[in-house]
Amino acid sequence: MSEVSRAGRRRTDSARAGRRRKDPPDGIPWTNGERRLPLRAVLLVLLLVPSVALVSLWGLAAYQLGGEYRAQAAQQHLKTTVAPLNAALFNALERERRLTQEVLVSPETSRTGLARQRTATDRALRSFESVTSEDTGDGQQGLAAAITETVEVAGQLVEQRRGVDAGRIGKDGAFSYYTRAVEASNNVFATLSRGNNGEVTGLSQVLFDLNGVKDMIGREDAVLSRGWATGRLTVEDYDLVVDAIGTQGYLLETRVAPNLTAEGTRLYTEMIRSEAWTSRVELEERLQASGTGVDGDESVSLSRDRAKAWRTAADTSYASLERLIGAHSHVSDTAGADAVQRLELYLFFTAALGLLAVVLVVLVTWRLTSILRGRILAVRDQAQDLGRRLPQVVARLEKGEDVDAETEVPELTPASDEFGELSRALNVASRSAVSTAVRQAEQHRGFERLLQRIARRTQLLIGLQLKKLDELERRHEDPQVLEGLFDLDHLTARLRRYEENLVILGGGQPRRRWRRPVPLLDVLRAAQGEVQDYRRIAIDVEGRPWIAERAVGPLIHILAELMENATAFSKPPAPVEIKASPVSRGVAVEVEDRGLGMDAEQYETFNALMKAPPQLDVMTRADDVRLGLYVVARLSVSLGLQVELRPSAFGGTRAIVLVPQSLLAERPQSVPETADDPASRDADIPALPSRRSADPSTADTPGELPVRARGRAMADVTATAPASAAQPAPAGQDRPAPQDEPAPAAGPAPLPRRTRQASLVAELRVPAPSEEPASEVPSSTPARSGAAIGAFQRQSRKNRSAGPRPSATGTDQTEPLKTEDRG
Repeated sequence: MSEVSRAGRRRTDSARAGRRRKDPPDGIPWTNGERRLPLRAVLLVLLLVPSVALVSLWGLAAYQLGGEYRAQAAQQHLKTTVAPLNAALFNALERERRLTQEVLVSPETSRTGLARQRTATDRALRSFESVTSEDTGDGQQGLAAAITETVEVAGQLVEQRRGVDAGRIGKDGAFSYYTRAVEASNNVFATLSRGNNGEVTGLSQVLFDLNGVKDMIGREDAVLSRGWATGRLTVEDYDLVVDAIGTQGYLLETRVAPNLTAEGTRLYTEMIRSEAWTSRVELEERLQASGTGVDGDESVSLSRDRAKAWRTAADTSYASLERLIGAHSHVSDTAGADAVQRLELYLFFTAALGLLAVVLVVLVTWRLTSILRGRILAVRDQAQDLGRRLPQVVARLEKGEDVDAETEVPELTPASDEFGELSRALNVASRSAVSTAVRQAEQHRGFERLLQRIARRTQLLIGLQLKKLDELERRHEDPQVLEGLFDLDHLTARLRRYEENLVILGGGQPRRRWRRPVPLLDVLRAAQGEVQDYRRIAIDVEGRPWIAERAVGPLIHILAELMENATAFSKPPAPVEIKASPVSRGVAVEVEDRGLGMDAEQYETFNALMKAPPQLDVMTRADDVRLGLYVVARLSVSLGLQVELRPSAFGGTRAIVLVPQSLLAERPQSVPETADDPASRDADIPALPSRRSADPSTADTPGELPVRARGRAMADVTATAPASAAQPAPAGQDRPAPQDEPAPAAGPAPLPRRTRQASLVAELRVPAPSEEPASEVPSSTPARSGAAIGAFQRQSRKNRSAGPRPSATGTDQTEPLKTEDRG
């Protein structure tokens, strides 16, 4: 079985090499060393990437707009909440500062107004302290610190008041404290004027400047109040007044007037043109003129007569400035609220529009990817349908059916885009593939027909050669010539089997047929006769099974292939044992060798081949060592046999051929009971000798056929009488039958007997090499001479020459299972 072993080893090596090949992980395919994503993943990426990017951009924009909205809303809320309370505290501190200066300069002045103002300041401070609980996280930067500083400075009012009342704090100390408190409150205005909205910030900055003007007028009023009481101003007080006048003028003319709205400009014009404002300005100009040329150690005199006019002008101007601040504050608050509302609307619109765009893009992308995937899958389904159709078409072509490419491969409906081009390419490729398959199938069928025709012609020549050998064997009796003729006969029988292999490979069936059942032992011996090293084959048949006539030829061929495979690839002189025995489902024939055997995977591979042989392409499998096994598989499947390869106990391979019950037959009624015995055969079906008759001491016993021995001629040959009864006879005379010799059995006449050198004169005879009788063969000789087989064959042909027997078809002559045919 070394033919099977070699093929199995090659398959195992290929499988191991395939396992060593690097496979792609997770079922993901590799193309040219690159990892390729599946279509679903690619389309999912196409869907998610723009969707995620757009959602991210929309989320970022919405977050930024939301943050801006929260900041402006918080700033507007803090502005509308903190500014009024801070303005009340600011005004209260301004008035308390002036009244405190008046009391400190003129103790005789009534303290009733100062007490009422202190109560109003305390009330404003308590209201302002409530804003410390407001959330300023999204508000103006530094607002919390400004509020905290104002509350801390204003919290010292009680101590300052006690110092003023007790006389511990003078006018300069009190002025400094109140000025610092007013600056802290004004710093809150400065913080509130800063915001994220540029328009609202500009309007708030004007409010801060207006409050700065109020602070300058308040400082000026507080310093002049103590000057009116004494009639003189120190140089330091004079400088404070002049600085305040210059600062308020700068703020009004440079910072306030250019940035006022229409309503604010109107109020500002009315304010500066009013009599009180004009009077205050004139008094300030006179004060500045009176202090010109004053040295550092001198003071500026003030006329007390103008104190009343200053008070009236200052209070009226202060009130006009309050109206302007209130009007501009209303404009600023309205602008801030409108800005917040617009931003809110913009935020909602942008968020809604962005969300709509995101949803639209996601839906459109999903729809487009779905359409793209659907079209790709449609083309794939079409390609898969073509892929299913093409093997069916090829299978039909292999069976010999006629196939129309236009009918079997329908044309795909192409579109007008790239998928249409792909469909057209599939159409061209599929039709080209079918056309190519049709041409190849036609070529293959033509080659098979050619192969069968050549093989049939060769078989005819082989048949003629066998007939010629038969004639030569009839004419010649020289043992050496017969031995050569038998060798040629044996080689011709093997050549006939090889030619039948070609017929089978070409899709045909062997033409050797039998009209009657044949004993299994004859079938085994006929298969043995077609093997080159047939002497190593030992046959053992249990029982007397017969093979149906339709299975004789294929079974001989199968067994001959298995026997030759066993002998060719097991080391001589190791025997090949053939055992046949009945089983529950038929008869099992075991062919066991002592070769190298095969691996378990190889047994599985070749057993699968025996169950389902593939369609053979002779051109592609010309060098395949499994052609013999392929022939066995083809014949066994067509006949219904079961062939299985198993490991042998000797280390080789055991081939088991199960002949089913349907291929077995009963012994024909025309055959006598003794014909079942190997020693007494039907004249139509002589058999090859078995190895059991190789011993010369037992070969001539009654019921045993003579055996041909290479290179030795038998001097005394008979088919029915024992060798011990044979005696030499004179030349030219037949040997008389002994008196105790049993009567010949009914049937063909006994074979003639020839005595060595009996026809020669005494002078030409060659003495025997030993003293042993010429009819005996040394015990070391494995078989008898070919002359015995030739004599037996000639008598068989004589019996069969009674007349031709036509075959079932009337054309092919039934070939007898004869020794020289061996198959």
